Amino acid sequence: NPRDDVLFHHISTDEVYGSLGKTGYFTETTPYDPRSPYSSSKASSDHLVMAYYHTYALPITLSNCTNNYGPYQFPEKLLPLMISNIRDGKNLPVYGEGLNVRDWIYVEDHNRAVWQIVNDGKTGEKYNIGGENEWQNIKLLHKVIELTSAEVGKSAAEVEKTIVHVKDRPGHDARYAIDCTKIKKELGWERKMTFEQGLSMTVKWYLTHPDWVNHILSGEYKNWINRNYSDR
Repeated sequence: NPRDDVLFHHISTDEVYGSLGKTGYFTETTPYDPRSPYSSSKASSDHLVMAYYHTYALPITLSNCTNNYGPYQFPEKLLPLMISNIRDGKNLPVYGEGLNVRDWIYVEDHNRAVWQIVNDGKTGEKYNIGGENEWQNIKLLHKVIELTSAEVGKSAAEVEKTIVHVKDRPGHDARYAIDCTKIKKELGWERKMTFEQGLSMTVKWYLTHPDWVNHILSGEYKNWINRNYSDR
């Protein structure tokens, strides 16, 4: 019998859909076409969740989101890494020619979308969450250099010289872009943060929280987890 005492919401990624060309968007009905072990594992988890819904009537909702940015992101991800490296005078590594395109959404907008789905979404349905904000990696880096160098009193032109192109990542999809018409029309969700404001806030956050970044990179947080959860 269907359960009415629980709801399982599964947060997934747009990578399950594979890679787009220069045009087009991922919708909720786009066939899955993962190109890497990571995206394949995420696709399999999506299918497992849906299988529990169809087989055991477990109430579920599912969301596939594009690239998040904002505070508290793991420091080795693109934006926090570049911001910290600019501050510290380190090289800025770019995969390939930096021509890959990603759609970016501020983390709080993603959080609101998930909460709205949990409260108002239809059981057994999936919703795409996007920022409608596509950036080529290299152009995004130029923007980050502009904002960060201004904050730390460096010359943007000099910082540009520290860009280093490295071997492209295996299975690096060319472009992701989400059509989030469904969640907007059915649940009334809208992105609130403009990219200009969100990116500026993100740059300032990482520059003013070096202790948090260093704490994560040092691995000290793992000691805290082990101390507090080893006996549970």
